[in-house]
Amino acid sequence: MNDAITIAIIGGGPAGLFCALQAAGEGRSVILFEKKPAPGRKLLVAGSGQCNITNDAEIAGFLPHYGDHGAFLRPALMNFTNRDLIAFFADRRLAMRAESGGKVFPETRKSADVLAVLLAACAARGVEIRCGEAVRNVSRDPDRFLVRTEKATARAELLVIATGGASYPATGSTGDGYAFARALGQPVTEVAPALAPVYVEDYPFADLAGISFQNLALAVYRDGKRVGRHAGDLLFTHTGLSGPGILDLSRSILPGDVLRVTFLPEANVEAVRTQVADAVATGGARQIKTALCDLALPERFVRRLLDLAGVPPGETCARLPKKARNALAASLAEFPFRVERLGGFDEAMVTRGGVALEGIDKKTMASRIVPGLYCIGEVLDIDGDTGGYNLQAAFSTAALAARHIAGLHAPR
Repeated sequence: MNDAITIAIIGGGPAGLFCALQAAGEGRSVILFEKKPAPGRKLLVAGSGQCNITNDAEIAGFLPHYGDHGAFLRPALMNFTNRDLIAFFADRRLAMRAESGGKVFPETRKSADVLAVLLAACAARGVEIRCGEAVRNVSRDPDRFLVRTEKATARAELLVIATGGASYPATGSTGDGYAFARALGQPVTEVAPALAPVYVEDYPFADLAGISFQNLALAVYRDGKRVGRHAGDLLFTHTGLSGPGILDLSRSILPGDVLRVTFLPEANVEAVRTQVADAVATGGARQIKTALCDLALPERFVRRLLDLAGVPPGETCARLPKKARNALAASLAEFPFRVERLGGFDEAMVTRGGVALEGIDKKTMASRIVPGLYCIGEVLDIDGDTGGYNLQAAFSTAALAARHIAGLHAPR
């Protein structure tokens, strides 16, 4: 048998841990570096501590949920699917359950149980996890990577960067992996928060925080041109907009953009205008407030719309001036919110940008530039929608990299 090779993995999140346990084996020694006192800090807060680990949709249906980068992920997702991920945990006595919208959680609803399975599997495979040992820099000599920490320098034939993005920096995701990649000559794109709430200029609904709407049409306009659209749930906050639909669309939003919201579910702009016109025309002596609430709109929201349109709260449908009717219809069909800014990395669920995909072989997760280097998980320029897609991408890219490593360095 050949001498054992050493695989260094930087980052003890789900991608790093899963790659470690999959890559370890006869003839392969794995060392994982985690700068926090314990691994999996960000995993523990995933899904508010309940860990929406994947989605129950057919795996081919995952691809559109990664914006323009779904095609890059196809080999990874097909190599290790959501069904494979669910089976991995079921085999270790942690069953998963699909909830509404296809979100999949552990039956225990505890992220800590997911982490415990990963750590136990790492221990069983002989993975050495060095916690509280932050990597300061990485370099490469002719045939080894040098991984320097505060305590020591490790040499490894293969290096896996699995440091995550820059969101939730308190958990350890502070963008270190981008610097490591650049130091090795691996291109990195500009990074920004993704799956982030939207702060709104002159926001008129601050006191309606907590009101939510389901399955609304959302569109982003920049310099008068539509640059993005999505359908999903929306939540009023004290400072702007959130909810799954807004979070998913946030990758397309920049400060200064105008976000137009259609406030009746599963309806387009013209359909909303027609519904409002019909409600007013047939309302007669009924109050306009009552007619609009009959469209399944929250009463407090309707009252605010009437106030913004200059309509007295007791006005009847029959007496509503045409100008006011048109203003109400426009507000419900395309209410404009001018974006002040997006939530920062401390609020964003994931990071947009990262290690450039052009420099990574999508069939192996290996660098096309640096021999022996792999990049997996959120450190890559990939961000998915809410609903379990980002964690699935982390596990799938980790599994693909580990498969390639194990195949290259199998005992003979």
